[in-house]
Amino acid sequence: MKEYKKALVLLNMGGPRTKNELKMFLTNMFNDKNILTVKSSLLRRMIAFFIVKSRLDSAWQNYEEIGGFSPINKITESLVEKLNNKFEDIYVTQAMRYTPPFATTCVEELKQKGIKEVILLPLYPQYSTTTTKSSLEDFIEASKEEFKIEVIEPFYKNEKFNETIIKELISNVQNTNEYNLIFSAHGLPQKIVDNGDVYEQHVNEHVKILSNMLEQKGYNFKSINLAYQSKVGPLKWLEPSLETMLEKFKNQKVLIYPIAFIIDNSETDFELSIEYKEVAHKLNIQDYKVCKCVNDSDEFQDTIKQLLGR
Repeated sequence: MKEYKKALVLLNMGGPRTKNELKMFLTNMFNDKNILTVKSSLLRRMIAFFIVKSRLDSAWQNYEEIGGFSPINKITESLVEKLNNKFEDIYVTQAMRYTPPFATTCVEELKQKGIKEVILLPLYPQYSTTTTKSSLEDFIEASKEEFKIEVIEPFYKNEKFNETIIKELISNVQNTNEYNLIFSAHGLPQKIVDNGDVYEQHVNEHVKILSNMLEQKGYNFKSINLAYQSKVGPLKWLEPSLETMLEKFKNQKVLIYPIAFIIDNSETDFELSIEYKEVAHKLNIQDYKVCKCVNDSDEFQDTIKQLLGR
């Protein structure tokens, strides 16, 4: 068996493969202090219980429409396998936040391999306490200081990564000037941003970087916009919502890029590609297209190599 001194661990939220795993996903997510920011853990558990009980069946219906599982698992597994084939001296694996494989399992695997150094790569291009911080804390707590840990910082400014996004955008339309481009980011409660989360700032910066790159390359969309999806509950969330943004483009053409996601998941395959497509149809939007995430593409593998300084 090959011996490694160092490992690269891809961190992500995870996604359900079954209805039982969906219950696990929702339970773990709403028990996360970075998601439900109430101070009392008992109150958080109670709120989580009622949310899961009320949402489980309807949420599972959404997964049934995309095959009965989240695509995030197979794609991440494929990315891990491809990276292991690329690297001779680094072992690549993954740890999911809310569904298996969990950080505790990953830590045991690395210990059994005798690995002493770990590079953590959160698969979120922009930083948020609800994603990056949550996943990092989860792994670091599970590791119990067993490893020397290095963390790859948010990489939304990485040129190779952004070139991959530009390539995906352009491959989906023949004439950019006929389309309104909407960068759709996962929403966040406004109070989390008001408490110092830099996610909104990073997303805005990312949109500006991509807009400048498109202009420099001569790709002129009819308009370039930012909107937020996935709002739940009564709290005020980041605005504008994607639905509100779509209303501006009645009888026009729209291209959506899921700017906050690296791997396709239910928010891209169901919410954007099915749910919001129905909204677009009702608004008489002439053409509604959704781009794929960078996923396990060769270009994103090369981005990871660059992030590792290789």
